[in-house]
Formats: sequence, C-alpha cells, structure tokens
Amino acid sequence: MKIKILTAAAALFLVLPIAARAQGVVRGADEGAHQGDRAAGPVGAVVGGVVGAVGGGVAGLLGVDQRPRFHEYVVHEHHDSYAYDQPAIVGAILPDSGVTYYEVPSEYGVRDYRYTIVNNRTVLVDPRNHRIVQVVE
Repeated sequence: MKIKILTAAAALFLVLPIAARAQGVVRGADEGAHQGDRAAGPVGAVVGGVVGAVGGGVAGLLGVDQRPRFHEYVVHEHHDSYAYDQPAIVGAILPDSGVTYYEVPSEYGVRDYRYTIVNNRTVLVDPRNHRIVQVVE
C-alpha cells in the first residue's frame, strides 16, 4: 500500500507543468510536506509535498492570488512590527510573549491561523505553537 502511494506521488510530481512558478512549487511542496507529516507521518509528508507542489500552497493558507490584497489590508491596519533576532521564515518559532497576533478576516478563508508582523514581514502563525506557517509577500 505504501509503495503504491509513494509511486503515485512520484508520478504526480514528475508531471508537474513546466510553466509552474518555481517559488510557488517549492513553498507549496515544503508547506504541504509539513502539513502532511503532521497529519499522517512520512507517507503523509510525501503526498502533502506533491499536492502542495501542484497547488503552490496548502489549504488554509493564503493563495497566490490573495497575498497582494491581504498585504494591502495589513499595511492599512498599521500594526507595529515585532523585532525578532531570528529570520522571519516558515518554520521559525516565535516567542510565547511580546508578539501580538491578529485575526485574519473571514473573507480570506484562513481559519486556523493568525497573522502578525515580524521584522517588517507579514506572517501567518499557528497560534497553538507560535510557528510561522507562511510569509506573505
């Protein structure tokens, strides 16, 4: 069973459109692999990585077409940026105190995450563990 799933995942990965934007594929694969690993372990990571690469993102995060509009929304809100001594990248864990998290408006379809500004970058964060799950640019 696992071999069939891995074979199917590998086949999907090989037929990705060449015109796909590399940055979306890489980020989507990374985010999909993480979400899949959390949900179903190593096999889930492989499948999630492939699905994320094909879609360029993961369900529950902002899509490529939503990011510019959301970024404008955040700029309009005028929240202060948290100065963090680490890079604001996917996977970074923010401190338990000192960071203010904000609700994402429902129109964006992001239910499980909050946003904040870290080192002048807008990021989506898992409020349960303070892990950055997406950098919005």
